[in-house]
Amino acid sequence: LRMLQVKLIVTGDDFGYCPRRNQGIVDCFLAGAISNVSLLVNGSAAADAAKLARRYNIPIGLHANLSEGSPVCEVLKTNSSLLNQDGFFHGKMGFRTALSKGLLNMSEVKQELKAQVELFHELTGHLPPHMDGHQHVHVLPEVRHVFAEVLEEYGIKYTRVPIEPGLHDCDWIPPSLMDFYLGVEEDSFNTVDVFTKHGIRWADIYIGLSTMGRNMSVSSVRSAIDSAVLQPRAGAAPGSAVTIELMVHPGYPSVPPTGGCGEGPDDFSQSWERLHELQTLIKPELQSYYKSRNIQLCSFKDL
Repeated sequence: LRMLQVKLIVTGDDFGYCPRRNQGIVDCFLAGAISNVSLLVNGSAAADAAKLARRYNIPIGLHANLSEGSPVCEVLKTNSSLLNQDGFFHGKMGFRTALSKGLLNMSEVKQELKAQVELFHELTGHLPPHMDGHQHVHVLPEVRHVFAEVLEEYGIKYTRVPIEPGLHDCDWIPPSLMDFYLGVEEDSFNTVDVFTKHGIRWADIYIGLSTMGRNMSVSSVRSAIDSAVLQPRAGAAPGSAVTIELMVHPGYPSVPPTGGCGEGPDDFSQSWERLHELQTLIKPELQSYYKSRNIQLCSFKDL
């Protein structure tokens, strides 16, 4: 049996968050451990990240952010439904609460998403080949429609749909986090038709929730990929290549007050878990596993 060819996009999220994150992502890329990055244009080190991507020829897309820090659209910085009383975005859960209460103005969401695409273009000199959402806000109700419209308007072909095979079997994920992940999964299922209708594409398989932070190990990445590749895929030609996006967050821990998107770095960013991901991704055992499984690292523009 000929081994299935796997195209693996290993995306380092949150490029631009802080100088130490940028450094970790670049080190990972130069080690051949990631093949793609996602830029937070409202990150405190975004301009530096864009320069590094150009210098090292790192494929770069947009990590649209509506939940952490400050908007980039001037008009929305002072008076907007996207801001809490402190003048920052509502936060990962706060955004979801405000949305469910009908408090978010979708035309402001669209305005901010477009401003982030424009700023990305300004920083990098090109439009993003792929665009996804920080903290998975892009698959939320209402937001998904606006997000799809913006991608279609700019001709951005690829996004991320965080439906992870085998997620339900991951008994090491704490219940509170699992609840969040299952919410993301449900939102993602409800987004598929919307993105399809707008002609947007994504990798056949997504991995990243079960392998985040402390849960990342060579064996967790291997088993996630192995089980994903065994999944039957509807409508796929037998023997055709399968594409997988592995979402990762490597970096050196942030040292406050430097970093973040306007409010300083969060706990996850200051933790050892970022470094743990970096150290795991560059392990030779992982690289040799890719070789043994005919897995080729690439970016969205190589698909």
